[in-house]
Amino acid sequence: MTSLNHAGDNLMLHAAVEVCEPGDVLVVATLSPSTHGMFGELLATQCRAQGIAGVVLDAGVRDRRELWDMSFPVWSRAISAAGTVKATPGWVNVPVTCGSALVNPGDLVVADDDGVMVIPAADVADVVEAARLREEREAANRARFQAGELSLDVSNLRPLLERLGVTYS
Repeated sequence: MTSLNHAGDNLMLHAAVEVCEPGDVLVVATLSPSTHGMFGELLATQCRAQGIAGVVLDAGVRDRRELWDMSFPVWSRAISAAGTVKATPGWVNVPVTCGSALVNPGDLVVADDDGVMVIPAADVADVVEAARLREEREAANRARFQAGELSLDVSNLRPLLERLGVTYS
């Protein structure tokens, strides 16, 4: 689910909460750069009650401590106490740009402590298979590293170092 808002105005974010379905990640974008605290503990409480899985904002968030304490997943560009108005119409469930990523309604949004990734709906099956294969490779490499092998050998990096003229001791 997406919400496109004017900078410093979170009216459409409130509207988007109403139409989100359980499990949705709400992606909030603004028409121009904004660090206003567009989302906080009260909206998170509503989102949790609606079954929303998390919120990603290309703007600011407030009530960081409360959001942390309630374990509601939120990723934002900034943390800011600057409030917002609720005055200007915007859009819900339309394509938006969040950060540098195009997000279409229905895309898969995956986020963790390392960041946020958007997977176009048409690519989900291929990405899931690629992720599965990567996890298998990493598990095999982890076992080799635990047995004492070095990444230089497991990943065949020694020829690259030689070709680049890298020497060390």
